[in-house]
Amino acid sequence: MERDNRRDSRWNDYREEHRRDPYRDDYRRESHRREDYRDDHRREGRPSGQRSAQQSRKPGSNSRRTPMARKKQKRSPLSNSMIYILVVCGISAILATVGWTMANDMLALNKDYKEAVITVGQDKDFGSVVDQLDDNGIINYKFLFRLFAVFSGGPDKITQGAYNLNTNMDYRAILNSMGSNSSNRTTATVTITEGMTVDQIFKLLEKNGVSTVEKLQDMAANHDYAFSFLQDIPMGDYKRLEGYLFPDTYEFYTGEDPKYVLNKMLVNFDAKVTDSLRQQIKDKGYTIHEIITIASLIEGESDGTDRGKISSVIHNRLNNPNGGTMGYLQIDAALKYVLPEGQKVTASDYDNLDSPYNTYQHKGLPPGPIGNPGMESILAAMNPEKTNYFYYILGDDEVHHFFATHAEFEAFKNS
Repeated sequence: MERDNRRDSRWNDYREEHRRDPYRDDYRRESHRREDYRDDHRREGRPSGQRSAQQSRKPGSNSRRTPMARKKQKRSPLSNSMIYILVVCGISAILATVGWTMANDMLALNKDYKEAVITVGQDKDFGSVVDQLDDNGIINYKFLFRLFAVFSGGPDKITQGAYNLNTNMDYRAILNSMGSNSSNRTTATVTITEGMTVDQIFKLLEKNGVSTVEKLQDMAANHDYAFSFLQDIPMGDYKRLEGYLFPDTYEFYTGEDPKYVLNKMLVNFDAKVTDSLRQQIKDKGYTIHEIITIASLIEGESDGTDRGKISSVIHNRLNNPNGGTMGYLQIDAALKYVLPEGQKVTASDYDNLDSPYNTYQHKGLPPGPIGNPGMESILAAMNPEKTNYFYYILGDDEVHHFFATHAEFEAFKNS
């Protein structure tokens, strides 16, 4: 009896304990769900171990099915070596191609023939030279040419001028060909005719690519050339060289320094007007400047056959200020010198043109030469013919006619 009571007491304690344990109830419910799940899968023909994606998630859960990790395959050492070799070979091939192309450019190999005139300015801007070489296809790699020039002293070698260069020249030849002693320097042959003015000469030089009018004018005005015949002529006006740029045929470098261009013509004058001639000029009571001025008037008036006669008229008028034209030279060529180029002299200019070169209004010689005379006119100015002529006029036959008196002159003029 007592044993039965103890058993009943333990049973009641057990039941009470399970009634108070919520976790054990949950476990029981979960067991029932699993049983139901296995029954469903048996009916659908799926193994009981598989669950659909939807069924595997609890309601309200954001968890995703974790993909199965794949086993990484190890690349063999031989494959890695082959890939490395291919990459190295590819890069080497690219570098070799680029290097060979650059070497061809530097050494002038396998290049299509091209030719161009490259101009080095007065400032010797090397960057401009490189751009010209590249633009004209003489070089293909500017940075490589600059690098070569830096290590070979190229920028210091070039000299102002224009140079005929081509693609058969390697980098060293290109740089050497732009030096002062280069045989590739282009030249221009310029003929300065007797009587041309400074303005006309400068325009002709610019037209032939020797220099520019602006540079020539600046050099003529401001450079102190060491010649005795220029020492008394003040600087500041480019026309101070008028009369001394000796007419001749010259060969100049294109793009040449204007100082050397002008110096070449002045040296020629200095050589032509010898010490003997200078002494004769002095013995006759004239200065070189006066004789060159007279010679320029002769050059401006003569047709080339009557220089001696025109010289005699000028000397007669200068030496007889109270006779004939009363000391007025009345030379139309002097008026023409100050008029715009191509404009003809009119009767109105005789009275109204205000200029020291108006020899109808001002006695004696004009301030300076009106052009650059040749040797024949210089000699004619030194040695005029012996005549009593004071007047001359161009006839309908395009020949000058000379007269001793004004009456004879007027009679011919009105005939």
